Amino acid sequence: MSQIVLCTFNARYLHTSIGLRYIYANLKELQGRAKIIEFVINTSIEDAVEQILRESPKIVGIGAYIWNAIEVGDFIKILKKVAPEVVIITGGPEASYFPHRVDFSGSDYFIQGEGDVAFYELCANIYDKNPPKNRVIKAEMVDLSKIELPYKYYSDEDVANRYIYVEASRGCPYSCEFCLSSLDKKVRNIEIQRFLKELQILWDRGVRSFKFIDRTFNQGIERANMFMDFFLSKKPPYFIHFEVVPDNFPSSLKERIKLFPPASLQLEVGIQTLDPKISQNIYRKLNIEKIQRNLNFLDNETKAHLHVDLIVGLPGESLEGFGKNLDRLYNMTKCEIQIGILKKLSGTTIDRHDEIFGMKYSDKPPYDILQNNLISYEMMQKMKRFARFWDLVYNSGNFKKSVKYLFGDGRVYDGFFSFSEWVYAKTLSTWQISLDRLAKLLYEYILEMEYASKEELREVMSKDLLVIKTRKLPKFLRFDEQESIEKRKNHIHFNKRQLKHSGQI
Repeated sequence: MSQIVLCTFNARYLHTSIGLRYIYANLKELQGRAKIIEFVINTSIEDAVEQILRESPKIVGIGAYIWNAIEVGDFIKILKKVAPEVVIITGGPEASYFPHRVDFSGSDYFIQGEGDVAFYELCANIYDKNPPKNRVIKAEMVDLSKIELPYKYYSDEDVANRYIYVEASRGCPYSCEFCLSSLDKKVRNIEIQRFLKELQILWDRGVRSFKFIDRTFNQGIERANMFMDFFLSKKPPYFIHFEVVPDNFPSSLKERIKLFPPASLQLEVGIQTLDPKISQNIYRKLNIEKIQRNLNFLDNETKAHLHVDLIVGLPGESLEGFGKNLDRLYNMTKCEIQIGILKKLSGTTIDRHDEIFGMKYSDKPPYDILQNNLISYEMMQKMKRFARFWDLVYNSGNFKKSVKYLFGDGRVYDGFFSFSEWVYAKTLSTWQISLDRLAKLLYEYILEMEYASKEELREVMSKDLLVIKTRKLPKFLRFDEQESIEKRKNHIHFNKRQLKHSGQI
């Protein structure tokens, strides 16, 4: 049993909470009374509360984020109803900014900001029978040189089966209005040798997948080069993920990136928009010439896997403008293009555009934009489906050559929008579409639009799908569809049980 339980709901099992581990690492003499319990967002809330109460806790700390705010709100309501004596402390971005958009009112305390030290101090006061009168604890920004780092509190199960998140710095020097990181404009670094020592310990324990959560990994090039050198000195296989700014790749960094073997380095490159006027309007730095030059280098001279992103719904940007951005970005790079829908995150300053541009957002997480004065609600719904189908068809890599038939005239946005509308009319869904069904839909659409002959398309799509050697081709690519129809006409239908008993299978 544990008197202090630290918990949260992760988006999926593979994810781990570095925040909980930071708090646990800095509990000092209270650490022996504490335990971390992580759930996923599809966990039954009642089951989660039951598991927490098995520990007979005095204090429960829970982290609230955009992906789990609804679950956290429900968890707090049930826990407080069945165990009112338990002190609930809620932290994380969704709890840090008022007014809350999800009901966390059952929580006894809220920690605003970095909870690494503030959570310990609050617990110590509660144990000393000197709890603060104010429910809202405004945490001071921590000195990263004085706090304990969390990495030894990743369990052996975490190391074996889950993503290991690490951070070498906090804060971001940029001021992008849609991003929470812009609120902490000063970049604070963890001392480099101390951090590298922690990476080595993780490596020695068997960690081979490192996801850096730093917002601007390549802002400090000397440090970035040292991280690159650390991993380049190791024997593959391994996987490292960094978020990078697209306009800062000096030669020393480029030379190191070129040395990474395939499937070992992933770079997430923030673009958001290629329109200088829109970029300036949201305080987003934009140097298109450098972006184009650096993407060309990363695509053609390295084996790094790239994600670049564009956002739908930015203040002042029409769908026509977004389409031009997508067409242009597609011609700049061969990598994945992640299409995001603008979100109004708690605490950000993007709301200053609400009246001017008629920005309307959902009141429920993840607070997606619903419409603005340039994009109607109906069109925004279509774009959300566009983004989903784009991810399934283009970003998945399953149809690398086949998808190009949709862009035959060079109009990427227009071509894919038409396909997206057609697919949704056929499926009335954007979820639970199997790979075989998706392939059949793409195949039928291309033939219907007469973008390719049946023989040519069958050959191209087969090559696409068989890049994964263990795959089987869908039936429609294995033999002629008309032949299949004739066979079905002449086939006596038995269910599987009947066929088994008849000895036919």
